[in-house]
Amino acid sequence: MTDSIHGHEVMHMIIDSQRAWPRQELIAAIQEKFGGDARFHTCSASGMDIEELIDFLEGRGKIVDHGNGFIATVDHVCNH
Repeated sequence: MTDSIHGHEVMHMIIDSQRAWPRQELIAAIQEKFGGDARFHTCSASGMDIEELIDFLEGRGKIVDHGNGFIATVDHVCNH
């Protein structure tokens, strides 16, 4: 098992792509980049799998589904 990956890395992946990500495509891209067994953490949560991370980020307004997929903006990434 790999070390836990901060959710910011996924948010930056979304931002850097400059596109909207339908949920299944986002899951596949995260699996490809970080591995299917990757675990994720944020400033306030840990031990999440990919789907839990997406749900968490969406629930916190860090990523938003505009109907054609998830997007994120730099101002949604906390500065630390």
